[in-house]
Amino acid sequence: MATDDFRNMTAYKKAFALAMRNFELTKEFPKEEKFGITDQMRRSSRSVCACVGEAYRKRQYEKYFVSKAIDADGENTETRVWLDFAKACNYIDEQTWSTLEQQGAEVGRLLNHMINNPEKYRGNVAKRKVRR
Repeated sequence: MATDDFRNMTAYKKAFALAMRNFELTKEFPKEEKFGITDQMRRSSRSVCACVGEAYRKRQYEKYFVSKAIDADGENTETRVWLDFAKACNYIDEQTWSTLEQQGAEVGRLLNHMINNPEKYRGNVAKRKVRR
């Protein structure tokens, strides 16, 4: 499961694609939502990717890896909540919401795999010794 770059991780790829889809989608939201749903959706969806990247870089430390994967899962859930608001405010239709909800759920499953199986992401990385 370990890869040579976080960008090769399936969780990162799918989260990145979803973040970019959300970015394009929010361009059509009302201007008064610029600092509301638009900003929140963009930030939380991008944060999923950032947390996955951070987890990958610290994968030799199991607890840190799991913690960052949990953070990513929380950000993914936040994005899904903002999608619920976007649908409720009629900024997106039911079909768009359903597609994005399914993609968000898939990202969540991938993140949960990371949380529950951190050893599969470790690869050949040895624990670093901290000099004091």
